[in-house]
Amino acid sequence: MEKISDRFFNGEDYEAYKYFGAHPYKDGYVFRLFAPNALEVEVIGDFNNWNGEKHKMNKIDNRGIYELYIDEVKNDYELYRYNIKTKANKWIKKSDPYAFFSELRPNTASKTYNIDNYTFNDEKWMKKRSKGENTPLNIFEIHFGSFMKKSDGSYYSYEELAPLVLKYVKKHHFTHIEIMPLMEHPFDGSWGYQVSQYFSLTSRYGNPNQFRYFIDYMHKNNIGVIIDFVPVHFVKDETALCRFDGGFVYESYFIDKRYSQWDTLLFDYSKPEVMSFMLSCAYYYLKEFHLDGIRFDAISNMIYKDGNKNNGEQAANINWMKKTNNILSKNFPTAMLIAEDSSDYMNVTKPTFENGLGFDYKWDLGWMNDTLRYLKEDPYFRGYHLNLINFSMYYFYNEKFMLPFSHDEVVHMKGTIINKIHGSYEQKFQQLRTLYTYMFTHPGKKLNFMGNEIASFDEWNENKGIYFDILKYPLHSSFNKFFIDISSLYVNNKCLYVDEYNPSLFHWISCDNPNNVFIFERFYKKSSIVVILNFSSTQFEHYRFKVSKEKGYYEELINTDNIKYGGYNFINNYKIHIDSNKEIGIKIASFSAIVLKYRNDREKE
Repeated sequence: MEKISDRFFNGEDYEAYKYFGAHPYKDGYVFRLFAPNALEVEVIGDFNNWNGEKHKMNKIDNRGIYELYIDEVKNDYELYRYNIKTKANKWIKKSDPYAFFSELRPNTASKTYNIDNYTFNDEKWMKKRSKGENTPLNIFEIHFGSFMKKSDGSYYSYEELAPLVLKYVKKHHFTHIEIMPLMEHPFDGSWGYQVSQYFSLTSRYGNPNQFRYFIDYMHKNNIGVIIDFVPVHFVKDETALCRFDGGFVYESYFIDKRYSQWDTLLFDYSKPEVMSFMLSCAYYYLKEFHLDGIRFDAISNMIYKDGNKNNGEQAANINWMKKTNNILSKNFPTAMLIAEDSSDYMNVTKPTFENGLGFDYKWDLGWMNDTLRYLKEDPYFRGYHLNLINFSMYYFYNEKFMLPFSHDEVVHMKGTIINKIHGSYEQKFQQLRTLYTYMFTHPGKKLNFMGNEIASFDEWNENKGIYFDILKYPLHSSFNKFFIDISSLYVNNKCLYVDEYNPSLFHWISCDNPNNVFIFERFYKKSSIVVILNFSSTQFEHYRFKVSKEKGYYEELINTDNIKYGGYNFINNYKIHIDSNKEIGIKIASFSAIVLKYRNDREKE
């Protein structure tokens, strides 16, 4: 039989899942486990009536590796656990940390599953996919259990979700979906962020091959798939990783380093075996499921204890991130590694050879917080807070940022995006259209949580499906039409995504005017787009400003006051010529946004 690689004990084994766990072998299954503190280990399951007397594992390595071949286990879905005798002479029953499938909660036994029996049909997608540097990246964040529900309240399976999700994201011009954590977890209300089984795809929606089918289906229709990954902490449930073999295998020996702010246990990355476990897990999902990216959750809590800079940097965690991102980038050069990081730690998206953390993108939570704070202000006072809008471009080029309006902003009494905006019911919709024009024309990749695109007033609830019936109301339906159009504008205009991290391709025309009108220009070769954002209640009959071009004209691509979006049609539906002073004049409705495209009949983009 195979021997364990020394890479596992050096923290560098990205294929540990191929050795540990339960794997088909000859006419049965071979089971392997790392339990360095165990005195004895048995494999128990339906095949031996949960009595492990005749299925005691052999200790094949003094560092704590156990192995057993069982010819009675022949099929997928066989239930099993490890029965472990601790140094305190107590027997404890544990799920397999490397199991590929598990029972549906509230049951917690592991299940055998052969992960080598699916053939992907996405070669065309895999050859052409990229990290999105010079392509539009418009992400739809989704929670599978509450996107849509069946009439009886039950979940759709991975296979059933495939055509439903595809139709929806295509309609709204999303390029990728990002799925909230799918690793097995006991409590629905944790949304998957408190994981019990890291290699075990949750059985709530089906088995691993059904999820592979879902990904295959998306890829064949040119939609990328990203998943959330939780590297910081895990549940305290006694059947999972907690005190796994009676000792501290995955968590710290030291109590002050053991517990997180979420009442969970922190991974101890000073242990090479933990490094290999989690590195191997990230590798597993990219390799075995053809995923197009991983979003790493709560990176600020990886960098600093409890995410607090005053607690100092956590060197072991930072070392693991650098090592993991380096290995993943080399093995999957076109897969995206995304950091959900609220800290001001430097070089998160710099390569590891430049002493960076090695992520490809970082969520710009500063942009999100500042923008929403600005919109909460009474428009009368917004002139005192212009920095909440113009500050983002002062630091934007420090990292490769992604602009998120995620699930975190629409739960826990925070209100939805539209509910955060100051003003009357109608004014909220006016400003929401302007907000999304700002988002889709600001440099940076885009992410929106499900429900944002229909201006949902209801906070997200994981127990309910998204209330799409809200589209029967005219302002919601009109906003959805606008969202589709602004999303289409983004993915179809190179000015808005090509080389967007190049500071020479963005120019503020006006960013400090107390009338709360912001104007900027984006460039691609000889082409340009001018964006006007009016966050005030003032309507301007003839607003003049300078542009970069000397000749030609501009035409309106989008005006949020268009009647089809629920506005009053105070629009510029004519050629807007550049005068001899390099100025143009336009009409601007209150709380509106306008996107202008430069035209010159003698030039082609």
